[in-house]
Amino acid sequence: MSKEQAYYVPHGTYWPIIGSIGIAMLFVGFANQMHGVEWGGSVMALGFAITVFMMFGWFGQVVNESISGIYNSQVDRSFRWGMSWFIFSEVMFFAAFFGALFYARQLSVPWLGGADNNIYTPELWNGFKTGWDAVAFTTPGTTLQSGVEMSVPTQLVNTWGLPALNTLLLLLSGVTLTFAHHALRAGHRNQIIGWLVATIALGVAFLGFQIMEYGHAYHDGLKLTSGIYGSTFYLLTGFHGFHVTVGVIMLTVILYRIQKGHFTADNHFGFEGVAWYWHFVDVVWLGLFIFVYWL
Repeated sequence: MSKEQAYYVPHGTYWPIIGSIGIAMLFVGFANQMHGVEWGGSVMALGFAITVFMMFGWFGQVVNESISGIYNSQVDRSFRWGMSWFIFSEVMFFAAFFGALFYARQLSVPWLGGADNNIYTPELWNGFKTGWDAVAFTTPGTTLQSGVEMSVPTQLVNTWGLPALNTLLLLLSGVTLTFAHHALRAGHRNQIIGWLVATIALGVAFLGFQIMEYGHAYHDGLKLTSGIYGSTFYLLTGFHGFHVTVGVIMLTVILYRIQKGHFTADNHFGFEGVAWYWHFVDVVWLGLFIFVYWL
């Protein structure tokens, strides 16, 4: 039986259990850190270190197997299906948060103002301003029952300032990554490297401007404690920023692998998988820009 006809069966590995331990410790530590438990930060840091160790070890093993030539077309299809389902899970991840934003803006906030789209047609909060932007400037009191002080911003993030600039940067990064893919298919190594470096630079610039935006927003009083507006704003943009960070790391690894000559015009799914992920991140940002910043 030829290599292309043989069904590839991967060997056993201990990396999944190491990853499970690391991720579990990471989230347990994070949860306890948020609740002020003394050992939470240490457990979170250890879990993060174990997770990073697992990723380098497991992904490095897959890379070595790939360049050694033991994979066949069946494995390539498996990788493509696996990456497709992973991106689908990411779509559902962000869909949940967009759903929370929709629920807050279109349902719960109007209810507080007495909208007739619920069984509580009378006004639930006397004098409540039902406009979504106005929610950020409206608080039920100085402190919550938990003792956390509510933060009222003096102004909101300017849609056509840093958010618009970051939108342009991500759109350009999608173009440069596409050019890099075409160069890879054509076998133009120097062009691949140049376009990939440009993509990584645009991603890093995006993160830099987002950090700057957060600094301005925090200075203006827009915090997680600014009610539902602040919590949904940082939840959506923060998770997206995390995904951009992961994408930049992935692109950097791909750049290193291209310099090592790991890909050919016909065999480069490692590059394609990262490109799929990056384009997904671009599309999510367009949704964020429209529904979080603009509308």
